[in-house]
Amino acid sequence: MNTNPADLFLQDIRIQARKLKGLADKALAQVRDEDLTVTLDPESNSLAMIIQHLAGNLRSRWTDFLTSDGEKPDRNRDSEFEPHEGTSRADLLSSWEEGWSRLFGTLDSLTVEDFGKTVLIRSEPHTAVQAVNRGITHAAYHVGQIVLLAKHFASADWRTLSVPRGKSREFTQSMRPKT
Repeated sequence: MNTNPADLFLQDIRIQARKLKGLADKALAQVRDEDLTVTLDPESNSLAMIIQHLAGNLRSRWTDFLTSDGEKPDRNRDSEFEPHEGTSRADLLSSWEEGWSRLFGTLDSLTVEDFGKTVLIRSEPHTAVQAVNRGITHAAYHVGQIVLLAKHFASADWRTLSVPRGKSREFTQSMRPKT
């Protein structure tokens, strides 16, 4: 069994990133198309805006991760927070999948030797480890928003993504080894 902390970190960050996407995908699957563009108040982002933003961020940050600044010149971050009339669920999910694909491809290509390399984000230097943690933390922040909004819109039809309410003890028991 490999116990090298750097190898363990790299293995786990790949797993955690895929879990984040899985949570968001399962949450988004429970939302009607018409709810994707609804904002709760004038200062809130819709699910579509969050999807656009995270997709743009993932594409920008994880493309040429070790060799170019994470803020790509062709990215228009401000437009990610604007409604885009006529954008369908399929359009949103296409850019969503592209962004996550860039993340997974990069994580799968990284080696422990890459961890100490310098990665730029908006000209600010980070170690590769810092940039990875920054990117995953950012994704987790927005996945949480997606889950919260999806749960709000699905309301009584919501299917939990984790342990159902009132079932914690039962779940914990089921996870214990049988003796």
